[in-house]
Amino acid sequence: MGKVVQSILVVDDEPTLLAAARRQLGMSFTVMTASDANSALVQARKHRPDLAILDLRLARDSGLDLLRELKRELPTTTFVLCSGYLTVTSAAAAAHAGAEHVLPKPIGFREIVRRVATEQEAVVDPEETPSLAQVEWDHISRVLEDCGGNISEAARRLGIYRSSLQRRLRKQTPK
Repeated sequence: MGKVVQSILVVDDEPTLLAAARRQLGMSFTVMTASDANSALVQARKHRPDLAILDLRLARDSGLDLLRELKRELPTTTFVLCSGYLTVTSAAAAAHAGAEHVLPKPIGFREIVRRVATEQEAVVDPEETPSLAQVEWDHISRVLEDCGGNISEAARRLGIYRSSLQRRLRKQTPK
């Protein structure tokens, strides 16, 4: 028997993901969202959620630092750390900081809640595993976003020619 979840805090710096969380979970749960560590702390202290879903990389904040602080204040809350940039080191750090589940993105919010409710291990379904092309596209998109859309700077950070980056950006988004 898993944990009963009634309220959920979702912390991510992507507004589209926060809107998706409210849309997917709002009919069944009380959903609070935050885009940075400070607003997450305010929401968590005020509402004391049963489940907190945190992104590893927040714009100016660290999801791991936020996890540690929230875990101290809310020891009964279940914490899930999600990221498209998971490494063995970051997953181990998240578990050490108190995350009960560490999951790779992309993953649906309903799937996260299902895993918490059934206490299912974080086994990656081969159908959910992104393709190499999708991972590359996501990484390029993130670097380009970090550079404010500056293609020259993004190409420099990626270690490729500007023309190569432009060619990749012209391709359709991988499925």
